[in-house]
Amino acid sequence: MLSILLAGALLFLYLLLTSLYSWYRLRHIPGPFWAGISKLWLFKHTWDGSMYLTSAEACFKHGSLIRIGPNELITSDPNVLRYILSVRSPYHRADWYEAIRIDPDHDNVLSERDEERHAMLRTKMSPGYAGKDVPNLEESLDNVIHKLVSLIETNYLSTDTEYRPIDFARKAQYLTLDIIGDIGFGRAFGYLDEDKDMFSYISTTEATIPMIILVGAFPWLAKVVQSPLLKAFLPKDTDAYGLGKIMGLAKQVVTERFQPDAKPHMDMLGSFIRHGLSQEDAESETMVQILAGSDTTASATRATMLHLITNPRVLSKLLAELKANQISDPITDSEARRLPYLQAVIKEGLRIHPPVTGLMLKDVPPTGDTINGYFVPGGTKLGYCAFGLFWDPKLWGSDARVFRPERWLEGSPEEIRQKEANLELVFGHGRWQCLGKSIAQIELNKIFVQLLRNFEFSIVDPTKPWNSFNAGVFIVSDMWMRVTKRDPKI
Repeated sequence: MLSILLAGALLFLYLLLTSLYSWYRLRHIPGPFWAGISKLWLFKHTWDGSMYLTSAEACFKHGSLIRIGPNELITSDPNVLRYILSVRSPYHRADWYEAIRIDPDHDNVLSERDEERHAMLRTKMSPGYAGKDVPNLEESLDNVIHKLVSLIETNYLSTDTEYRPIDFARKAQYLTLDIIGDIGFGRAFGYLDEDKDMFSYISTTEATIPMIILVGAFPWLAKVVQSPLLKAFLPKDTDAYGLGKIMGLAKQVVTERFQPDAKPHMDMLGSFIRHGLSQEDAESETMVQILAGSDTTASATRATMLHLITNPRVLSKLLAELKANQISDPITDSEARRLPYLQAVIKEGLRIHPPVTGLMLKDVPPTGDTINGYFVPGGTKLGYCAFGLFWDPKLWGSDARVFRPERWLEGSPEEIRQKEANLELVFGHGRWQCLGKSIAQIELNKIFVQLLRNFEFSIVDPTKPWNSFNAGVFIVSDMWMRVTKRDPKI
Protein backbone atom coordinates (compact mmCIF):
# COMPACT_ATOMS: atom_id res chain seq x y z
CA MET A 1 0.00 0.00 0.00
CA LEU A 2 2.83 2.35 0.94
CA SER A 3 4.60 1.66 -2.34
CA ILE A 4 1.43 2.52 -4.30
CA LEU A 5 1.06 5.82 -2.42
CA LEU A 6 4.72 6.60 -3.02
CA ALA A 7 4.42 5.84 -6.75
CA GLY A 8 1.33 8.05 -6.94
CA ALA A 9 3.09 10.89 -5.16
CA LEU A 10 6.11 10.60 -7.47
CA LEU A 11 3.85 10.61 -10.55
CA PHE A 12 2.01 13.69 -9.27
CA LEU A 13 5.33 15.45 -8.57
CA TYR A 14 6.60 14.56 -12.05
CA LEU A 15 3.47 15.91 -13.73
CA LEU A 16 3.59 19.06 -11.61
CA LEU A 17 7.25 19.73 -12.41
CA THR A 18 6.83 19.10 -16.16
CA SER A 19 3.78 21.39 -16.23
CA LEU A 20 5.69 24.12 -14.39
CA TYR A 21 8.63 23.74 -16.78
CA SER A 22 6.38 23.92 -19.84
CA TRP A 23 4.70 27.04 -18.47
CA TYR A 24 8.04 28.63 -17.51
CA ARG A 25 9.82 28.26 -20.87
CA LEU A 26 7.06 30.17 -22.74
CA ARG A 27 5.85 32.37 -19.86
CA HIS A 28 6.90 35.57 -21.70
CA ILE A 29 4.52 34.95 -24.62
CA PRO A 30 0.97 36.27 -24.07
CA GLY A 31 -2.23 34.32 -24.42
CA PRO A 32 -5.13 32.95 -22.38
CA PHE A 33 -3.85 32.11 -18.88
CA TRP A 34 -5.18 28.56 -18.76
CA ALA A 35 -3.66 27.73 -22.16
CA GLY A 36 -0.18 27.92 -20.64
CA ILE A 37 -1.01 25.64 -17.72
CA SER A 38 -2.39 22.60 -19.51
CA LYS A 39 -3.91 21.43 -22.77
CA LEU A 40 -7.42 21.56 -21.34
CA TRP A 41 -8.01 24.99 -22.93
CA LEU A 42 -6.93 23.63 -26.32
CA PHE A 43 -9.00 20.50 -25.81
CA LYS A 44 -12.17 22.40 -24.88
CA HIS A 45 -12.14 24.73 -27.87
CA THR A 46 -11.13 21.99 -30.30
CA TRP A 47 -13.87 19.72 -28.96
CA ASP A 48 -16.69 22.28 -29.11
CA GLY A 49 -15.70 23.73 -32.50
CA SER A 50 -14.97 27.22 -31.19
CA MET A 51 -11.19 27.18 -31.70
CA TYR A 52 -11.27 29.19 -34.93
CA LEU A 53 -13.06 32.13 -33.29
CA THR A 54 -11.67 31.91 -29.74
CA SER A 55 -8.09 31.88 -31.00
CA ALA A 56 -8.80 34.84 -33.29
CA GLU A 57 -10.27 36.87 -30.43
CA ALA A 58 -7.20 35.98 -28.35
CA CYS A 59 -4.96 37.34 -31.12
CA PHE A 60 -6.95 40.58 -31.25
CA LYS A 61 -6.58 40.89 -27.47
CA HIS A 62 -2.98 39.78 -26.90
CA GLY A 63 -1.22 40.30 -30.23
CA SER A 64 -0.38 38.39 -33.40
CA LEU A 65 1.71 35.75 -31.55
CA ILE A 66 -0.09 33.96 -28.74
CA ARG A 67 0.13 30.83 -26.65
CA ILE A 68 -2.65 28.26 -27.00
CA GLY A 69 -1.05 25.34 -25.16
CA PRO A 70 1.92 24.47 -22.91
CA ASN A 71 4.12 24.05 -26.01
CA GLU A 72 1.86 25.46 -28.76
CA LEU A 73 1.78 28.94 -30.26
CA ILE A 74 -0.13 30.42 -33.17
CA THR A 75 0.40 33.53 -35.26
CA SER A 76 -1.90 35.71 -37.35
CA ASP A 77 0.95 37.80 -38.79
CA PRO A 78 1.09 37.29 -42.60
CA ASN A 79 4.79 38.13 -42.76
CA VAL A 80 5.63 35.56 -40.10
CA LEU A 81 3.52 32.95 -41.87
CA ARG A 82 5.25 33.60 -45.20
CA TYR A 83 8.63 33.24 -43.48
CA ILE A 84 7.65 29.98 -41.75
CA LEU A 85 6.23 28.48 -44.95
CA SER A 86 8.91 29.69 -47.36
CA VAL A 87 10.91 27.24 -49.45
CA ARG A 88 14.11 27.71 -47.43
CA SER A 89 12.47 28.00 -44.03
CA PRO A 90 14.14 26.13 -41.16
CA TYR A 91 10.69 25.12 -39.90
CA HIS A 92 9.35 21.62 -40.49
CA ARG A 93 5.97 19.97 -40.11
CA ALA A 94 5.20 18.99 -36.54
CA ASP A 95 3.55 15.73 -35.51
CA TRP A 96 0.16 17.52 -35.87
CA TYR A 97 0.22 16.34 -39.50
CA GLU A 98 0.31 12.65 -38.61
CA ALA A 99 -3.40 12.84 -37.84
CA ILE A 100 -4.07 13.51 -41.56
CA ARG A 101 -2.60 10.14 -42.53
CA ILE A 102 -5.53 8.34 -44.18
CA ASP A 103 -3.65 5.06 -44.45
CA PRO A 104 -1.88 4.37 -41.11
CA ASP A 105 0.96 2.68 -42.99
CA HIS A 106 1.47 5.27 -45.72
CA ASP A 107 1.86 9.04 -45.72
CA ASN A 108 0.31 11.31 -48.31
CA VAL A 109 1.32 14.76 -49.52
CA LEU A 110 -0.65 16.37 -46.67
CA SER A 111 0.74 14.19 -43.88
CA GLU A 112 4.29 13.58 -45.15
CA ARG A 113 6.87 15.13 -42.79
CA ASP A 114 9.99 14.01 -44.65
CA GLU A 115 11.01 17.06 -46.70
CA GLU A 116 12.63 15.16 -49.59
CA ARG A 117 9.72 12.76 -50.04
CA HIS A 118 7.22 15.61 -49.74
CA ALA A 119 9.05 17.54 -52.45
CA MET A 120 9.12 14.43 -54.65
CA LEU A 121 5.36 13.95 -54.33
CA ARG A 122 4.67 17.60 -55.17
CA THR A 123 6.94 17.49 -58.21
CA LYS A 124 5.16 14.47 -59.65
CA MET A 125 1.69 15.83 -59.02
CA SER A 126 2.06 19.57 -59.72
CA PRO A 127 1.44 19.38 -63.51
CA GLY A 128 -1.82 17.53 -62.94
CA TYR A 129 -3.03 19.91 -60.25
CA ALA A 130 -2.07 22.91 -62.36
CA GLY A 131 -4.31 21.62 -65.16
CA LYS A 132 -1.47 21.52 -67.69
CA ASP A 133 -1.95 17.81 -68.33
CA VAL A 134 -5.77 17.93 -68.29
CA PRO A 135 -6.75 19.52 -71.61
CA ASN A 136 -10.51 19.09 -71.08
CA LEU A 137 -10.44 20.53 -67.55
CA GLU A 138 -12.83 23.42 -68.21
CA GLU A 139 -15.19 21.26 -70.23
CA SER A 140 -15.36 18.73 -67.39
CA LEU A 141 -16.08 21.46 -64.84
CA ASP A 142 -18.78 22.94 -67.08
CA ASN A 143 -20.46 19.56 -67.52
CA VAL A 144 -20.65 18.87 -63.80
CA ILE A 145 -21.86 22.38 -62.96
CA HIS A 146 -24.51 21.96 -65.66
CA LYS A 147 -25.69 18.82 -63.83
CA LEU A 148 -26.27 20.92 -60.72
CA VAL A 149 -28.20 23.52 -62.73
CA SER A 150 -30.32 20.76 -64.27
CA LEU A 151 -30.93 19.14 -60.89
CA ILE A 152 -32.21 22.43 -59.46
CA GLU A 153 -34.43 23.03 -62.50
CA THR A 154 -35.89 19.54 -62.27
CA ASN A 155 -36.35 19.05 -58.53
CA TYR A 156 -35.97 22.29 -56.61
CA LEU A 157 -37.62 25.20 -58.38
CA SER A 158 -40.27 26.92 -56.30
CA THR A 159 -43.14 28.93 -57.70
CA ASP A 160 -45.98 31.00 -56.27
CA THR A 161 -47.98 27.82 -55.82
CA GLU A 162 -45.28 25.24 -55.07
CA TYR A 163 -42.50 25.29 -52.46
CA ARG A 164 -39.54 22.98 -53.11
CA PRO A 165 -36.68 23.90 -50.73
CA ILE A 166 -33.10 22.86 -51.41
CA ASP A 167 -30.36 22.14 -48.88
CA PHE A 168 -27.61 24.05 -50.66
CA ALA A 169 -25.00 22.75 -48.21
CA ARG A 170 -25.46 19.20 -49.46
CA LYS A 171 -25.74 20.15 -53.13
CA ALA A 172 -22.50 22.15 -52.98
CA GLN A 173 -20.76 19.06 -51.62
CA TYR A 174 -22.31 16.84 -54.29
CA LEU A 175 -21.00 19.26 -56.89
CA THR A 176 -17.41 19.35 -55.65
CA LEU A 177 -17.26 15.58 -55.10
CA ASP A 178 -18.44 14.90 -58.66
CA ILE A 179 -15.98 17.46 -60.01
CA ILE A 180 -13.09 15.78 -58.21
CA GLY A 181 -14.15 12.37 -59.48
CA ASP A 182 -14.50 13.62 -63.05
CA ILE A 183 -11.25 15.60 -63.40
CA GLY A 184 -9.32 13.44 -60.94
CA PHE A 185 -9.78 10.02 -62.51
CA GLY A 186 -12.46 10.33 -65.15
CA ARG A 187 -15.41 9.09 -63.11
CA ALA A 188 -17.94 11.35 -61.42
CA PHE A 189 -19.27 9.54 -58.36
CA GLY A 190 -22.88 10.18 -59.31
CA TYR A 191 -23.89 12.41 -56.39
CA LEU A 192 -25.72 14.86 -58.65
CA ASP A 193 -27.19 12.13 -60.85
CA GLU A 194 -28.58 10.26 -57.85
CA ASP A 195 -29.16 13.37 -55.72
CA LYS A 196 -28.11 11.61 -52.54
CA ASP A 197 -25.15 10.99 -50.26
CA MET A 198 -23.65 8.07 -52.16
CA PHE A 199 -22.32 5.30 -49.88
CA SER A 200 -23.03 7.60 -46.87
CA TYR A 201 -19.61 9.09 -47.57
CA ILE A 202 -20.46 12.64 -46.49
CA SER A 203 -22.18 11.66 -43.25
CA THR A 204 -19.37 9.32 -42.19
CA THR A 205 -16.56 11.75 -43.01
CA GLU A 206 -18.39 14.56 -41.21
CA ALA A 207 -18.42 12.34 -38.15
CA THR A 208 -14.72 11.51 -38.60
CA ILE A 209 -13.18 14.94 -39.32
CA PRO A 210 -13.69 16.35 -35.79
CA MET A 211 -11.78 13.38 -34.38
CA ILE A 212 -8.94 13.94 -36.87
CA ILE A 213 -8.56 17.54 -35.69
CA LEU A 214 -8.68 16.45 -32.04
CA VAL A 215 -5.99 13.85 -32.72
CA GLY A 216 -3.89 16.57 -34.39
CA ALA A 217 -4.03 18.66 -31.21
CA PHE A 218 -3.01 15.61 -29.18
CA PRO A 219 -0.54 13.75 -31.46
CA TRP A 220 -0.04 10.84 -29.05
CA LEU A 221 -3.62 9.91 -29.93
CA ALA A 222 -2.55 9.38 -33.54
CA LYS A 223 -0.19 6.63 -32.43
CA VAL A 224 -3.02 4.99 -30.50
CA VAL A 225 -5.66 5.33 -33.23
CA GLN A 226 -3.29 4.19 -35.98
CA SER A 227 -1.79 1.33 -33.96
CA PRO A 228 -2.14 -2.29 -35.12
CA LEU A 229 -4.60 -2.89 -32.26
CA LEU A 230 -7.13 -0.38 -33.62
CA LYS A 231 -6.35 -0.68 -37.33
CA ALA A 232 -9.24 -3.12 -37.79
CA PHE A 233 -11.67 -0.37 -36.80
CA LEU A 234 -10.35 2.16 -39.34
CA PRO A 235 -11.91 2.57 -42.82
CA LYS A 236 -10.86 -0.19 -45.26
CA ASP A 237 -11.14 -0.40 -49.03
CA THR A 238 -13.43 -3.40 -48.62
CA ASP A 239 -16.09 -1.42 -46.73
CA ALA A 240 -19.55 -1.15 -48.28
CA TYR A 241 -20.06 2.48 -47.35
CA GLY A 242 -18.37 5.64 -46.06
CA LEU A 243 -14.75 6.61 -46.51
CA GLY A 244 -13.77 2.97 -46.96
CA LYS A 245 -16.10 2.59 -49.96
CA ILE A 246 -14.54 5.63 -51.65
CA MET A 247 -11.09 4.20 -50.85
CA GLY A 248 -12.15 0.99 -52.60
CA LEU A 249 -13.39 2.83 -55.69
CA ALA A 250 -10.18 4.85 -55.86
CA LYS A 251 -8.04 1.75 -55.48
CA GLN A 252 -10.00 0.01 -58.23
CA VAL A 253 -9.42 2.86 -60.67
CA VAL A 254 -5.72 3.10 -59.79
CA THR A 255 -5.28 -0.67 -60.19
CA GLU A 256 -6.86 -0.50 -63.66
CA ARG A 257 -4.50 2.31 -64.67
CA PHE A 258 -1.42 0.31 -63.68
CA GLN A 259 -2.33 -2.75 -65.77
CA PRO A 260 0.22 -3.52 -68.53
CA ASP A 261 -2.37 -2.91 -71.27
CA ALA A 262 -3.88 0.21 -69.69
CA LYS A 263 -4.43 3.13 -72.06
CA PRO A 264 -3.22 6.62 -71.09
CA HIS A 265 -5.82 8.99 -69.70
CA MET A 266 -5.71 12.78 -69.87
CA ASP A 267 -6.96 13.40 -66.34
CA MET A 268 -5.15 14.18 -63.10
CA LEU A 269 -4.46 10.56 -62.21
CA GLY A 270 -3.11 10.01 -65.71
CA SER A 271 -0.79 12.96 -65.21
CA PHE A 272 0.43 11.64 -61.86
CA ILE A 273 1.26 8.28 -63.42
CA ARG A 274 3.03 9.82 -66.43
CA HIS A 275 5.20 11.82 -64.05
CA GLY A 276 6.26 8.70 -62.15
CA LEU A 277 3.94 8.41 -59.16
CA SER A 278 3.93 4.85 -57.83
CA GLN A 279 0.76 2.77 -57.58
CA GLU A 280 0.80 2.91 -53.77
CA ASP A 281 1.25 6.68 -53.78
CA ALA A 282 -1.42 7.09 -56.46
CA GLU A 283 -3.95 5.25 -54.28
CA SER A 284 -3.14 7.47 -51.31
CA GLU A 285 -3.10 10.75 -53.25
CA THR A 286 -6.38 10.03 -54.99
CA MET A 287 -8.01 9.86 -51.57
CA VAL A 288 -6.41 13.17 -50.59
CA GLN A 289 -7.86 14.74 -53.75
CA ILE A 290 -11.34 13.60 -52.78
CA LEU A 291 -11.16 14.63 -49.13
CA ALA A 292 -9.27 17.90 -49.33
CA GLY A 293 -10.47 19.04 -52.74
CA SER A 294 -14.19 18.60 -52.17
CA ASP A 295 -14.58 19.88 -48.60
CA THR A 296 -12.65 23.12 -49.03
CA THR A 297 -14.20 24.21 -52.32
CA ALA A 298 -17.68 23.32 -51.07
CA SER A 299 -17.02 25.43 -47.98
CA ALA A 300 -15.95 28.43 -50.08
CA THR A 301 -18.99 28.00 -52.33
CA ARG A 302 -21.47 27.87 -49.43
CA ALA A 303 -20.02 30.80 -47.54
CA THR A 304 -19.67 33.08 -50.55
CA MET A 305 -23.18 32.26 -51.74
CA LEU A 306 -24.61 32.95 -48.29
CA HIS A 307 -22.92 36.35 -48.09
CA LEU A 308 -23.95 37.17 -51.63
CA ILE A 309 -27.66 36.49 -51.30
CA THR A 310 -27.88 38.20 -47.90
CA ASN A 311 -26.24 41.38 -49.24
CA PRO A 312 -28.64 42.80 -51.87
CA ARG A 313 -26.32 45.70 -52.70
CA VAL A 314 -23.43 43.33 -53.51
CA LEU A 315 -25.62 40.90 -55.43
CA SER A 316 -27.12 43.75 -57.48
CA LYS A 317 -23.67 45.03 -58.45
CA LEU A 318 -22.50 41.56 -59.44
CA LEU A 319 -25.59 40.90 -61.56
CA ALA A 320 -25.15 44.30 -63.24
CA GLU A 321 -21.56 43.40 -64.14
CA LEU A 322 -22.66 40.07 -65.62
CA LYS A 323 -25.37 41.78 -67.68
CA ALA A 324 -23.04 44.51 -68.93
CA ASN A 325 -20.48 42.07 -70.32
CA GLN A 326 -20.82 39.59 -73.13
CA ILE A 327 -19.95 36.29 -71.52
CA SER A 328 -20.30 32.75 -72.78
CA ASP A 329 -22.71 30.20 -71.42
CA PRO A 330 -21.06 28.51 -69.65
CA ILE A 331 -18.65 31.30 -68.72
CA THR A 332 -15.00 30.60 -69.45
CA ASP A 333 -12.26 30.98 -66.89
CA SER A 334 -10.57 33.71 -68.94
CA GLU A 335 -13.84 35.68 -69.15
CA ALA A 336 -14.38 35.38 -65.40
CA ARG A 337 -10.90 36.68 -64.65
CA ARG A 338 -11.71 39.86 -66.63
CA LEU A 339 -14.73 40.68 -64.44
CA PRO A 340 -13.33 42.80 -61.59
CA TYR A 341 -16.34 42.73 -59.31
CA LEU A 342 -16.77 38.96 -59.65
CA GLN A 343 -13.13 38.54 -58.69
CA ALA A 344 -13.62 40.89 -55.75
CA VAL A 345 -16.63 38.84 -54.58
CA ILE A 346 -14.66 35.59 -54.76
CA LYS A 347 -11.70 37.08 -52.88
CA GLU A 348 -13.95 38.56 -50.22
CA GLY A 349 -15.73 35.23 -49.76
CA LEU A 350 -12.41 33.48 -49.14
CA ARG A 351 -11.27 36.23 -46.78
CA ILE A 352 -14.35 36.54 -44.58
CA HIS A 353 -14.82 32.78 -44.25
CA PRO A 354 -11.51 30.97 -44.93
CA PRO A 355 -12.27 27.30 -45.69
CA VAL A 356 -9.34 25.82 -43.73
CA THR A 357 -8.76 26.76 -40.09
CA GLY A 358 -6.59 23.88 -38.86
CA LEU A 359 -3.58 24.82 -36.72
CA MET A 360 -1.07 23.25 -39.15
CA LEU A 361 1.64 23.33 -36.50
CA LYS A 362 5.32 23.54 -37.45
CA ASP A 363 8.35 22.75 -35.29
CA VAL A 364 10.47 25.74 -34.34
CA PRO A 365 14.11 24.96 -35.29
CA PRO A 366 16.33 23.55 -32.48
CA THR A 367 18.23 26.82 -32.07
CA GLY A 368 15.01 28.72 -31.47
CA ASP A 369 13.79 31.82 -33.27
CA THR A 370 12.74 35.39 -32.57
CA ILE A 371 9.17 36.13 -33.67
CA ASN A 372 7.72 39.63 -33.32
CA GLY A 373 10.24 40.45 -30.62
CA TYR A 374 9.68 37.24 -28.62
CA PHE A 375 12.31 34.52 -28.40
CA VAL A 376 10.68 31.17 -29.10
CA PRO A 377 12.70 28.16 -27.85
CA GLY A 378 13.49 25.28 -30.18
CA GLY A 379 11.00 22.44 -30.16
CA THR A 380 8.01 24.74 -29.66
CA LYS A 381 5.14 24.22 -32.10
CA LEU A 382 4.00 27.26 -34.07
CA GLY A 383 0.81 27.30 -36.11
CA TYR A 384 -1.71 29.35 -38.04
CA CYS A 385 -4.69 31.42 -36.91
CA ALA A 386 -6.87 31.82 -39.99
CA PHE A 387 -9.61 34.09 -38.65
CA GLY A 388 -7.05 36.09 -36.66
CA LEU A 389 -5.38 36.90 -39.97
CA PHE A 390 -8.40 37.43 -42.21
CA TRP A 391 -10.49 39.40 -39.69
CA ASP A 392 -7.65 41.60 -38.46
CA PRO A 393 -8.82 45.27 -38.62
CA LYS A 394 -5.18 46.39 -38.87
CA LEU A 395 -4.94 44.59 -42.21
CA TRP A 396 -8.47 44.89 -43.59
CA GLY A 397 -9.92 48.00 -41.96
CA SER A 398 -12.42 48.63 -39.19
CA ASP A 399 -15.09 46.78 -41.20
CA ALA A 400 -13.02 43.60 -41.44
CA ARG A 401 -16.00 41.48 -40.34
CA VAL A 402 -18.21 42.92 -43.06
CA PHE A 403 -18.60 41.28 -46.47
CA ARG A 404 -17.56 44.19 -48.69
CA PRO A 405 -15.95 43.19 -52.02
CA GLU A 406 -15.12 46.83 -52.81
CA ARG A 407 -12.10 46.61 -50.51
CA TRP A 408 -10.34 44.64 -53.29
CA LEU A 409 -10.82 47.54 -55.72
CA GLU A 410 -9.71 50.30 -53.35
CA GLY A 411 -6.25 51.72 -52.68
CA SER A 412 -3.09 52.04 -54.70
CA PRO A 413 -1.87 49.19 -56.93
CA GLU A 414 0.71 48.33 -54.28
CA GLU A 415 -1.91 48.25 -51.51
CA ILE A 416 -4.11 45.96 -53.58
CA ARG A 417 -1.16 43.68 -54.34
CA GLN A 418 -0.40 43.49 -50.60
CA LYS A 419 -3.98 42.51 -49.79
CA GLU A 420 -3.88 39.86 -52.50
CA ALA A 421 -0.57 38.53 -51.16
CA ASN A 422 -2.11 38.22 -47.69
CA LEU A 423 -5.18 36.47 -49.09
CA GLU A 424 -2.93 33.96 -50.85
CA LEU A 425 -2.19 32.53 -47.41
CA VAL A 426 -5.65 30.97 -47.45
CA PHE A 427 -3.99 28.45 -49.80
CA GLY A 428 -0.80 28.18 -47.75
CA HIS A 429 2.54 29.34 -49.10
CA GLY A 430 5.89 28.19 -50.43
CA ARG A 431 6.63 24.50 -50.31
CA TRP A 432 3.33 23.84 -48.52
CA GLN A 433 1.02 25.80 -50.77
CA CYS A 434 -2.19 23.98 -51.68
CA LEU A 435 -1.66 21.97 -54.88
CA GLY A 436 -5.32 22.37 -55.80
CA LYS A 437 -5.28 26.18 -55.74
CA SER A 438 -5.53 26.67 -59.52
CA ILE A 439 -8.40 24.23 -59.97
CA ALA A 440 -10.29 25.68 -56.99
CA GLN A 441 -10.02 29.17 -58.50
CA ILE A 442 -11.39 27.98 -61.84
CA GLU A 443 -14.30 26.25 -60.08
CA LEU A 444 -15.18 29.40 -58.14
CA ASN A 445 -14.90 31.50 -61.30
CA LYS A 446 -17.65 29.40 -62.85
CA ILE A 447 -19.99 28.25 -60.07
CA PHE A 448 -21.49 31.56 -58.95
CA VAL A 449 -22.01 32.88 -62.47
CA GLN A 450 -23.75 29.74 -63.69
CA LEU A 451 -26.03 29.57 -60.66
CA LEU A 452 -26.90 33.27 -60.50
CA ARG A 453 -27.51 33.69 -64.21
CA ASN A 454 -30.16 30.94 -64.01
CA PHE A 455 -31.72 31.31 -60.55
CA GLU A 456 -32.69 33.61 -57.74
CA PHE A 457 -31.85 32.30 -54.27
CA SER A 458 -33.21 33.26 -50.87
CA ILE A 459 -32.54 31.86 -47.40
CA VAL A 460 -35.58 30.13 -45.94
CA ASP A 461 -34.82 31.10 -42.33
CA PRO A 462 -32.65 34.24 -42.07
CA THR A 463 -32.39 33.75 -38.29
CA LYS A 464 -30.63 30.43 -38.84
CA PRO A 465 -29.22 30.19 -42.35
CA TRP A 466 -27.29 26.97 -41.67
CA ASN A 467 -25.91 24.58 -39.08
CA SER A 468 -22.15 24.98 -39.02
CA PHE A 469 -19.49 23.24 -36.92
CA ASN A 470 -15.80 23.97 -37.27
CA ALA A 471 -13.34 21.09 -37.16
CA GLY A 472 -10.42 22.55 -39.09
CA VAL A 473 -12.87 22.75 -41.99
CA PHE A 474 -16.52 23.75 -41.77
CA ILE A 475 -19.11 20.98 -41.52
CA VAL A 476 -22.31 22.60 -42.76
CA SER A 477 -25.84 21.23 -43.04
CA ASP A 478 -29.42 22.48 -43.33
CA MET A 479 -28.62 25.46 -45.54
CA TRP A 480 -32.19 25.64 -46.79
CA MET A 481 -32.92 27.91 -49.72
CA ARG A 482 -35.90 28.80 -51.88
CA VAL A 483 -34.91 28.89 -55.55
CA THR A 484 -36.86 30.47 -58.40
CA LYS A 485 -36.11 30.80 -62.09
CA ARG A 486 -34.36 34.04 -63.05
CA ASP A 487 -36.36 35.71 -65.75
CA PRO A 488 -34.86 36.77 -68.01
CA LYS A 489 -31.78 34.61 -67.74
CA ILE A 490 -28.50 36.53 -67.76
